[in-house]
Amino acid sequence: MAESLDLGRRPFLRENPADETGAALKSCPGVNLKHDYSLDTPHLKKDMAAAWGPVLDVWEGYASDPEIRGSGSSGGAATALSTFAIEQQGFSGVLHTNARKDYPYLNETVMSKSREQLAAATGSRYAPASPCDGLDRVVKESAPAAFVGKPCDVAAVQKARLIDPELDRKIGVTIAFFCAGTPSTKGTLDLLKKAGVEDPSRLKNLRYRGNGWPGMWTAIYTDHDGAEKSVEMTYADSWGFLQKYRQWRCYICPDHTGEFADIAVGDPWYRDIEEGETGKSLIVARTGKGRDFILEAAKAGYITLENHDASLFPRSQPNLLGTRGNVWARLHLLRLFGAAVPKYTGFRMARFWWTNLTNYEKVQSITGTVVRIFRKRLNKQIEVESWTPPAKEKS
Repeated sequence: MAESLDLGRRPFLRENPADETGAALKSCPGVNLKHDYSLDTPHLKKDMAAAWGPVLDVWEGYASDPEIRGSGSSGGAATALSTFAIEQQGFSGVLHTNARKDYPYLNETVMSKSREQLAAATGSRYAPASPCDGLDRVVKESAPAAFVGKPCDVAAVQKARLIDPELDRKIGVTIAFFCAGTPSTKGTLDLLKKAGVEDPSRLKNLRYRGNGWPGMWTAIYTDHDGAEKSVEMTYADSWGFLQKYRQWRCYICPDHTGEFADIAVGDPWYRDIEEGETGKSLIVARTGKGRDFILEAAKAGYITLENHDASLFPRSQPNLLGTRGNVWARLHLLRLFGAAVPKYTGFRMARFWWTNLTNYEKVQSITGTVVRIFRKRLNKQIEVESWTPPAKEKS
């Protein structure tokens, strides 16, 4: 039986699941994923398509509201665009992820319907999240809603829309944030312990980023005497610790920048960040709808756009081409050892294996994958028990 806290690293079956319809499997980007956008799309940067998917425009920008900008992980772009959707576009709400109030180290799916609700959920969440489990809420709304999630979440939504016309009508715009992978719940709990928070049930608030750029990992908790305390860690140290807990699916993901979204946002890492600098976001229009949405939000004063330059994208994510090449090799090795292999169509991965990795990196990729196949038993079916957080101590 696999360790229950590793949920988020291997799939598990729910107790008493609903009758199967096949829709979930058809929508899962971990089974197959296909790019089918047209190279004749207006404004498409054709020279970037093979490496970065559909890119129509790129800006560096930030939320015009100082409070949203300050609390966001970078420039608050996703929150600003979501606020514009509700306040100016007549959207019913925004489906996204927020920290659970009772257990802040866990995530839950929420439908925000106001600026205040969106502002209360700013900042990255480096823990398992599944916003697609709230798509039924979107369908029940009287007006379209926005969807914000990881690249894989958005890809799943796009696939689900193809088989559910009502869902397709109710998705107004999709926003993805750049993602380097999702650590398991165990990663967060181990990090809390490393920071001195021995009892996670006493945790009151947990932020992985934000309130500065990139912001500090910050845990607020009460000690055994009831006194409130806080502990901080730099983004570099916290992510450096958490990334080793990423699930295997993230290691074979071809899309870390929201290639199936209308809009994708991330950090403009193309330059060093000065201490105390106010956050900025990299904003990528991936569809005509997304491009129009960004420009309308800027015209309405919700977001400030500057540095209109498509080259900012590859300059901000220089390692992702090598990552894409690694995926190509890992898929071949999985197939060779009898493990499950997703089918990706329209992703030109092989060329980046040959051109963007050194010989040493290629050897590392091959040996590392073989080790993981056996260590993680990726070529075996394993049982994984479900897990619930421990009961909180009574005050």
